[in-house]
Amino acid sequence: MATKQSKKADQNQLLENPEVIAERIGRGEAFLKQNSKVLAGVIAAAVILIGGILFFQINNQNQNEKAQAEMFQAVYFFEQDSVEFALNGDGINKGFLSIVEDYPRTDAANLANFYIGSIYLSQKKFQEALTHLEEFSADDYLVQAKAYSLIGDANLELGNVDIAISNYTKAARTNENKYMTPKYLAKLAVAQEEAGKVQDAIKTYAEIEEKYYESFEYAAARKHKARLEGLAAK
Repeated sequence: MATKQSKKADQNQLLENPEVIAERIGRGEAFLKQNSKVLAGVIAAAVILIGGILFFQINNQNQNEKAQAEMFQAVYFFEQDSVEFALNGDGINKGFLSIVEDYPRTDAANLANFYIGSIYLSQKKFQEALTHLEEFSADDYLVQAKAYSLIGDANLELGNVDIAISNYTKAARTNENKYMTPKYLAKLAVAQEEAGKVQDAIKTYAEIEEKYYESFEYAAARKHKARLEGLAAK
């Protein structure tokens, strides 16, 4: 203990000694002189990096606001079922495809991918639909669940039944509710039956029957569950 206290006292005396302080300051100045170019490079790189990040964020925000304004007419065309104008524009206003191409990495382009995928799916262009739907992601659970369901539809049409089952399951388990979940479960049961997973399909129809008896899908679920149970009993 005495030794530790003695060392600490010596260190304090050294730090209070003007000559020692001057020597240490001199060492620091010498280090800065010897490494000034390196330090300047590090500082410059940090400034450039921070400046680049800020520029990217501001530019991206500006691009997104511009894209959203230009996409307004495309959304209107989509809601009016003028899907060709919605996709390609009308010669004056941009379509969704131009929004994705001209404003990549923006929220507007992300949403445009959802619209494009929906349109291509309705046109039976299933692979093109997948390309855009798989680029889409949303914080809104209801919209994301819808996207999973559409991806399931495209894969089912392409014969990718297991992938369709996976996406219908995601849709059904994302923000479960009495309005959309029974619809996704009904699609899931159809895909399960197509894959030969009869018992899984029975369980899925049973879930609709037990949890969503007020839904439009309830009556069909009861009918198909009874049919599959009859097939399984043979």
